[in-house]
Amino acid sequence: MDANQLNKPLLLSDGVEPDYVKKSSFLVSSVKWTLKIVMWVIFIAWFGLIFLYPGEIGNQLAEKIINATRGSVFGITGSLFMVFSAPVLIIAFLAVAHLIISGGDVFEKRKTSKSPRFRLWTFPVLVDGPFGVVSAAELIGIILFVVFIFWAVYAYTLRNLSLMTLFDIPSTEKGIVMLELTGLRFGMIGLLCLAFLFLPVARGSLLLRLIDIPFEHATRYHVWLGHLTMTLFTLHGLFYVIAWAIKGTLLKELLEWRNIGIANLPGVISLLAGLFMWVTSLHPVRKDYFELFFYTHQLYVVFVVFLALHVGDFVFSIAAGGIFIFMLDRFLRFCQSRRTVDVLSAKCLPCGTVELVLSKPRNLGYNALSFIFLQVRELSWLQWHPFSVSSSPLDGKYHLSILIKVLGGWTARLRDNILSMSETEPQKDLPFLTKTTITASVEGPYGHESPYHLMYENLILVAGGIGISPFLAILSDILHRVRDGKPCLPRKILLVWAVKKSDELPLLSTIDMELICPFFADKVKIEINIYVTRESEPSLEEGNVHVALKSSACPLSGCNMSILVGTGNNIWSGLYVIISTVGFVISVALLRIFYINPYQVSTWWYQGFLFIACMVASVIIFGGLVIIWFQTRLPRSRWDLIIRVSVAAAVIIVWELLLCIFA
Repeated sequence: MDANQLNKPLLLSDGVEPDYVKKSSFLVSSVKWTLKIVMWVIFIAWFGLIFLYPGEIGNQLAEKIINATRGSVFGITGSLFMVFSAPVLIIAFLAVAHLIISGGDVFEKRKTSKSPRFRLWTFPVLVDGPFGVVSAAELIGIILFVVFIFWAVYAYTLRNLSLMTLFDIPSTEKGIVMLELTGLRFGMIGLLCLAFLFLPVARGSLLLRLIDIPFEHATRYHVWLGHLTMTLFTLHGLFYVIAWAIKGTLLKELLEWRNIGIANLPGVISLLAGLFMWVTSLHPVRKDYFELFFYTHQLYVVFVVFLALHVGDFVFSIAAGGIFIFMLDRFLRFCQSRRTVDVLSAKCLPCGTVELVLSKPRNLGYNALSFIFLQVRELSWLQWHPFSVSSSPLDGKYHLSILIKVLGGWTARLRDNILSMSETEPQKDLPFLTKTTITASVEGPYGHESPYHLMYENLILVAGGIGISPFLAILSDILHRVRDGKPCLPRKILLVWAVKKSDELPLLSTIDMELICPFFADKVKIEINIYVTRESEPSLEEGNVHVALKSSACPLSGCNMSILVGTGNNIWSGLYVIISTVGFVISVALLRIFYINPYQVSTWWYQGFLFIACMVASVIIFGGLVIIWFQTRLPRSRWDLIIRVSVAAAVIIVWELLLCIFA
């Protein structure tokens, strides 16, 4: 290498195009773009209808659609479901096809430019504010929701005033009626916001994977929507409470449970559950009392069930689509987390870090930017903690590694368990001693659908302390791909790592770059700059080298982690969603044909209960059958063909069923 090459800045591109950068075929690209356009059209039409619904134009449009489909077996419930909830499910169906088609693509090279490019999703607009760092796209979304709230309040106020002129209401009661109408409108606006609330917290949702927003990024949208929704529902209840207090019927109204019309008591229970979740989710409480926040947040079951009892099936169907997608994801995660996973080895490093190596199946799909949720049953049956994956999927076919920094009570108990395991290993003269085990369960892996770290020729990786974990996976992944000649664009990598003390440096030794890819310096240039910020004495230069304190191989007591949830398995995940949705539609149809209509069941709260019972039953029964089918599947090559045919057949069946029902 000449002097000019040596002096060349690390992050300047040399203009050499890798031979293996492959682009999608014209047919595949055309199908993907067609699906994207169709999904965007459906989403814009759905969001536009929700946005306009409080006004006369939107209300009349919704009424026309509802009247056109009212004669079906589902009645007005089916009509409202089709208008407000079905679009998001249809987008999920189309997302299945898009992810299946995209799954076989080799990533394309990202275009580079000498001048900065403006991207809505990545360009920061607000940095220091109540919402944290907000991108341009997120700011647009916030503005749209704020405009929607003001517009909805304005439109509903005008409609309330027009209603007051249509009826001869005594002047002494006009204020009370206006309060009740205003409370009703705030409840409706909150219900429209509720249609979006559960979508960001469906960790393995096909919708999040479609737009490639990982769960940890989408959670903030749930937080924003949660504050907005609970503010509206609180105003909804407050206006009614004030009106009832003025009339002197507060206690009677709060305890009233009507058979025909809105049942007040279930609404009170639902609102109280929501308020408990809301108060404990505020930042000061969540930061200092996280377990209180976590356990209280399980009241979402009470919140949703009693909301359905409060408003009945046809009103609840407005927000049922997002809730159903969340239920699908939650049941899938429940099934995955029931399996215990083998901990192949555990190691304690001197800097207070634990390395766990977990057993995984060969066909588990994830990328180097993934993370998992870990539960250790010896420590807690309820606590799940997220950790970045520190190993590449190419490091080994049957294992996955994570690094855990000991910072709190849970991690300290985990370290103590590992140390006690090492100290109580059976001796030859004491064979009767038993060895402590770690019973682990895993959810995930989650993360980006696309391997962004492989799409650029130059990478700058900046980490502090344990934050180096995902970058170790990135380095390992790149070196494996360079060695094996797999698609990989990075050729210049700069890693900047800041640590408090030098005893954290062994974290870097968990990856042996020369062993992974001998003579890697000839193929990829990696520069690592390490800064020790809280040490004045150069302990390393004096020969003080830190090594692992304890290492232990754990006895195998479980099995491989499940592949039910993750960034792969697009075909089977789509089949799970489609079959469960078809099962839900069939369950509601059969219930109305053989029970509700013949027996003239007219009780609102009871129909709401039956509706949500059908949602739960379809997820457990139909979704459960798909899970069992998948876990006991035939050899992979034969199953891929069967599942592809089944997905296509299911889409056709759903389409024909909808045509028959709403014709």
